[in-house]
Amino acid sequence: MEVTKKTFTLNTGAKIPALGLGTWQSKPNEVSEAVTAALKKGYRHIDTALAYGNEAEVGQGIKASGVPRSEIWLTTKLDNTWHHRVTEGIESSLKDLGTDYVDLYLMHWPSSTDPADTKKHLPDWDFVKTWQELQKLPATGRVRNIGVSNFGVRNLEKLLADPSCKIVPAVNQIELHPNCPSPKLVQYCAEKGIHCTGYSCLGSTNSPLYRDATLLKMAEKKGKTPQQVLLAWGIQKGWSVIPKSVSKERIEKNFELDGWELSSQEVHELDNLPDRFKVCGDGWLPIKVFFGDDE
Repeated sequence: MEVTKKTFTLNTGAKIPALGLGTWQSKPNEVSEAVTAALKKGYRHIDTALAYGNEAEVGQGIKASGVPRSEIWLTTKLDNTWHHRVTEGIESSLKDLGTDYVDLYLMHWPSSTDPADTKKHLPDWDFVKTWQELQKLPATGRVRNIGVSNFGVRNLEKLLADPSCKIVPAVNQIELHPNCPSPKLVQYCAEKGIHCTGYSCLGSTNSPLYRDATLLKMAEKKGKTPQQVLLAWGIQKGWSVIPKSVSKERIEKNFELDGWELSSQEVHELDNLPDRFKVCGDGWLPIKVFFGDDE
């Protein structure tokens, strides 16, 4: 089985491609070219979000690629200040993306931030209410699957235990790399039938991972880039990965995962890297969403 053609089946029966292109922190003019380059190389999974401010460019990149929309898995996300305006949120995203549906719509963070003051949480709203609204979307045809992002075990338990929760999230998109492996959270999601997508799967810009002797030695021995090794690790661990790049060369390199794999010993070595490093914290949010219980 070619890794680049691999998919994971969600609890809805939908199949999400294992390898996608992330677009967080990509500048608008660079994004459309990155998306076009990725689709031309063979990527069939593009990840964006209202908060990234680049959905229109992602839509342009898709059109410019010539790849039919039906062949592409497109994920976007509801921004924190739109939790009480889910219908408006999805409409805004679809309009900017220039499409009439997304394959996956995620609640970006479990924080219902007050649009009038982003240091405050809405007094009369929370992510359980947001999920009630999200659950109405699949029936409209504008959203094929719904899920969450940045949910730890505690918040997932709160959501799933609520009587209003009729649809189990199809996906939980979380930071996943060997310095932030969250095994407890990954296992919890697996037990509940929730697929994980790993963001910052390359550890993000200036990551200490690229000084890690175990990783660098392994990459050198296999004749692969450290990034390719990290992507293979994530996919072999059972989650989809969405490496972000705007460099055509790196986008293409990250796609070269066919015809080789990591041995179980190599996976084990990466599982046990001692350093801990989180790209994305919760200090900028009005409430705490990470409780250190994911490991």
